[in-house]
Amino acid sequence: MSAPIPLAGAHFPVAVIGGGQAGLSVSYHLRERGIEHVVVEGDRVGHEWRERRWDTFCLVTPNWQCRLPGFPYRGPDPDGFMVLADIIAYLEEYVAFFQPPLVEGVTVTGLRRAAHGRFDVTSTQGEFTADQVVVATGPYHTPAVPRMAERLPAGLRQLHSSEYRNPDRLPAGGVLVVGTGQSGCQIAEDLHLAGRQVHLATGSAPRVARFYRGRDCVAWLDDMGHYARSIDEFDNAAAVRMRANHYVTGRDGGRDIDLRAFARDGMRLYGRLTGINGGRLEFADDLKANLDRADAVAEGIKDAIDAHITARGIQAPDEQRYIPVWEPPGGPGELDLAAEDIGTVIWATGFTRDHRWIEIPAFDGRGYPMHWRGATSCPGLYFLGLPWQNSWGSGRFEAVGRDAEFLAGHIDASRRLADVCGTLTGAPTDLSAALPVG
Repeated sequence: MSAPIPLAGAHFPVAVIGGGQAGLSVSYHLRERGIEHVVVEGDRVGHEWRERRWDTFCLVTPNWQCRLPGFPYRGPDPDGFMVLADIIAYLEEYVAFFQPPLVEGVTVTGLRRAAHGRFDVTSTQGEFTADQVVVATGPYHTPAVPRMAERLPAGLRQLHSSEYRNPDRLPAGGVLVVGTGQSGCQIAEDLHLAGRQVHLATGSAPRVARFYRGRDCVAWLDDMGHYARSIDEFDNAAAVRMRANHYVTGRDGGRDIDLRAFARDGMRLYGRLTGINGGRLEFADDLKANLDRADAVAEGIKDAIDAHITARGIQAPDEQRYIPVWEPPGGPGELDLAAEDIGTVIWATGFTRDHRWIEIPAFDGRGYPMHWRGATSCPGLYFLGLPWQNSWGSGRFEAVGRDAEFLAGHIDASRRLADVCGTLTGAPTDLSAALPVG
C-alpha cells in the first residue's frame, strides 16, 4: 500500500478534483504520459454509487460498454447489466489495477487563480497549489426539489430519489413518484414490483426499447455511431446538453419500461405536477402527450435501426412494432393524498450543479462551465465527466476515457509549451492560453 500523499503546502503539476470514473480516467492517461499529479476525492472511490443509488440499481447500458482506460469489462456477462455491488467493485478494481496517486476523504472547498498562472486549492487537509486543475466532480451535486414541496402536509414523508433505498424503508401506504426520467421510472417499477400502490407524475422524458430485431438497442446505436457523435455537430449544443436521458432498465437481464403496461396493471399515472393545495394535488392535462411523445422517440429509434440494417444488408430478424396497451383518460388530473392513503412522496426531479467553491469566472449565466471538450477559457482549468461534454457517451463508463485522453493530451501540450518558453526566457511562462478551446 502506497504512503499517504501530504497535501498541505504541496505543489502539483496537475490536481484532479474528484475520484470517480472521470477523475480516475484522466489520472490513468496522465500517468501514461508521465505527468505528476494528485487525485483528491472527498469521500472514497465509488461514494456516489454507494450513497445515491437504491438497492436494486443496475446499469442501463450493457457491461461491454464499461471501457475505463486500460481496463475494459472482462467479466462473464458482457451483455448483462452490472448491479450496484459490481459497479463499486469495478471502480475499486480499477484503482488496484493502476494505483493512481489518490487521496481519499479530503474535500476541496476552494479554487482560485493565483499569481504566475498557478491555482490555489483549499481543502480540509490544508492549502496546496497546482499548475493545472481538472474538475472531475460530475454534474450531480445538490438534489433538486421544487419549492412546491413545502406545501405538502407536515406528516407526509418526503425524500429525493437519491435517498431512496428500497420499499421496506418507506412508511405504509401508497407512494407518489414525481418525475419520469431514468431514476423516477426505475424507482416506480421497483415499488410496483414490490406490491406498493404507485402514483406517478410524468414528464417529457423519452424512452427507448431495450431490445429490437435481435440485439440490444444500445448495440445498434453504438454501431451506428450515435455514442461517438460530437456535440459540435448540433446547431444548439446547450439544448442537447439539457436533454433528459431515455428511460429503460437493465433489471433482470434488461427490458423496456412501459408506463402504459404499468397503468394497465394498477399504477396510477398523471401528467406534470402543477400545484399543491394542502393534501390535494393538481396535474396538467398532458399525460397522453407525454406517453405519446416517449413512444414516438422509441419508435423513431427503431426506424433508424431499420434503415441501418437495410443500408448495410444486415441479416436481422423482423419484429412487430410496439402496440400501446393502455390509453389515459382525458382532462387534468387530481390526487387527494389522504383519500388515496399516500404516505410517501419521492421527488425524482434531478440535481443542480454547485460550483460555488470555484472562484474563477468560467461559467455562463446558468452556472454551466463554459468549455470546449472540457478545456475552459481560463488557461489550465478543465472539466471532465459532464453529460455531452463531447459526445452522448461523455460522463459514462463508455466514453469518459476518450474525453480524459483528450484532456491529458491538452494538459501535456500546455506543459511542454510552458517548459519551452521558460527555457527560452529564463522565467516560467503560462502559454496554455495559446491552445484552442473553441
